[in-house]
Amino acid sequence: MPRLLIPFESVPGETRVSATPETVKKFISLGCKVAVEKGAGTTAGFSDDSFALVGADLVTPGDSGVWKQTEVLLCVQAPEKTLLGKLSSGALVVGLLAPYSNSVLASALEDGKISAIALELLPRISRAQSADALSSQANIAGYKAVLIAAGALDRYFPMLMTAAGTVQPAKVVVLGAGVAGLQAVATARRLGAVVYVSDIRPDVKEQVESLGGRFIDLPDLDEEPAEEGGYAKQVSEAFLAAQRQKLSDQLSEADVAICTAQVPGKKAPRLITDEMLDRMRPGAVVVDLAVAQGGNCSGTKPAQIVNRNNVKLIGAEDLPCSIPNHASSLYARNLFALMQPLINEGRICLDIEDDLISGCLISHEGSIRYPNVLTPGGVDR
Repeated sequence: MPRLLIPFESVPGETRVSATPETVKKFISLGCKVAVEKGAGTTAGFSDDSFALVGADLVTPGDSGVWKQTEVLLCVQAPEKTLLGKLSSGALVVGLLAPYSNSVLASALEDGKISAIALELLPRISRAQSADALSSQANIAGYKAVLIAAGALDRYFPMLMTAAGTVQPAKVVVLGAGVAGLQAVATARRLGAVVYVSDIRPDVKEQVESLGGRFIDLPDLDEEPAEEGGYAKQVSEAFLAAQRQKLSDQLSEADVAICTAQVPGKKAPRLITDEMLDRMRPGAVVVDLAVAQGGNCSGTKPAQIVNRNNVKLIGAEDLPCSIPNHASSLYARNLFALMQPLINEGRICLDIEDDLISGCLISHEGSIRYPNVLTPGGVDR
């Protein structure tokens, strides 16, 4: 009988939980024994009683005996090293482990001979879609970014026809047409804004237009940007310079810019420069979702609002934590979708030859499988 543990998240500011009563019930139906640390789901709206009602064992946070017996730790973010040290050798940790340049995590996994699956590295294949936690959380971030922008803007989003005259709709520019960007487009359109989208991949134009957005045409150069592994590939500096000029022209007329362009394990591309900001109108708002990776916009700071010549620069960090109930529900379903095929006849079976597992299994019983990920060389922390 596999023993699963749902921990109380130890990272400051983390409001999500890695399981809900719904997914706990499903795990128990597969023959698992599930322990939930008391208070683990409180900030996400899931009481201890709700977990107990579906058959979970409520345990004291950090109880060494419970952690020692745990075979699978399902977490949102990686627990601190002292907690990981309580796990028995061979245990499996699954979560958003921030593996890039994370030498502390590598050391904990090696010392404890622990296996680990980092959901950030889940391959972008059709079979993995239901387990794609990055997408489910990015969807929330894109939605919330628009609401933050609407709250900070000095104008309405929709067009309004009033007795005092007509109010023109806000103009929103979304940078990046990934999951977060497309959700930002959809949300801004629902609020009545006119939305323009900048992306280096021509293939996303159809998706943008299907949501009611307007794609900013790419520079007319002999270069075909594309994507690799589900993410945009890097292009030449000449292409980027020409695209920046087009983007600068759009931003000069914009009320809101939503920045969503991120490349896993690398510093976020700088898309909005000081010169572009100088052309934006006073009262405009920039929401930067990539601020934790260095930012798409010059001058943004994590979890801060910077007033730059009356243009508000909002460093939007950890937005899924601001909607913890739905963020947890979706994340918990991602984890269940990933784990369900691994539970076979009362055992956890890790097939390291499986493409789905191989790509994201960063440690197998303490043996680091991707040292270029877990050691220095990625994003500065």
